[in-house]
Amino acid sequence: MNPIHPDSARLLVLEAGRSDRYYWSDLWRYRELFFILAWRDVAVRYKQTVVGLAWAFVRPFMTMVVFTVVFGQIAKLPTEGNAPYAVMVFAGLLPWTLFSSILGDASSSVVGNSNLISKVYFPRLIVPLSTVIVALIDFLISLVILAGLLLWYGVVPGWQILLLPVFVMLALLAGIGPAIWAAAVIVKYRDFRFVIPFVTQIGLYISPVGFSGKIVPEKWYLLYSLNPMVGVIDGFRWCILGGESPIYLPGFLLGLAVTFVLLWLGIREFRRTERGFADLI
Repeated sequence: MNPIHPDSARLLVLEAGRSDRYYWSDLWRYRELFFILAWRDVAVRYKQTVVGLAWAFVRPFMTMVVFTVVFGQIAKLPTEGNAPYAVMVFAGLLPWTLFSSILGDASSSVVGNSNLISKVYFPRLIVPLSTVIVALIDFLISLVILAGLLLWYGVVPGWQILLLPVFVMLALLAGIGPAIWAAAVIVKYRDFRFVIPFVTQIGLYISPVGFSGKIVPEKWYLLYSLNPMVGVIDGFRWCILGGESPIYLPGFLLGLAVTFVLLWLGIREFRRTERGFADLI
């Protein structure tokens, strides 16, 4: 008779393909690791900095000031309806900053966690996804600046503000797809990490962040909406400014389709290559 009580025994199962079949359930099983990595990234971001969390205020605020002066005062570009130019800019800057933070942090996260990945099994997708928490914290802090701007200019959002979380989620998805694809590519081609800051820098100026999308000719706007952040930024402005900034529905739907295609491609590429991460790192 086996003296070991069955409840106290652990069964080790070795089965080919088991990790693939249970991959998505393993993401939930390893949720504690997700939060540990996320908390570590938050602590590292602001550890031993002079102003700490204030950087989350300073960066978007100074960018808004520069864009307002350059595009609004010098270039004399139009705003959305009668909305103050600074409010319009910041409403576009919020989703873009969220997107670019996810793309920048998540794309380099796998290489940055090489010691962990080469020693322990867990779904590798947890690593880039955990960086999303840091970007969300910065985003929530930036919302305080937006609230201050709305009070300063006397702008009162309409009922559309209730839909803002939907567009926050779309901004997250728009960033996660390209980010996890880039994370997989950077493991194999390390110099690709230098491309990401260049892409985000160019994207900042070709996306309607510092200017209204209305300056783009209507016949080109559908093509312009292939950039998935165009629809997300338009959605943010619609939530905050209401009728002053209507959404171009065909362009929004096209951008939504591009977002989900990029997300699917990113997950597919990441899952295809993650088995070899330990060897390449």
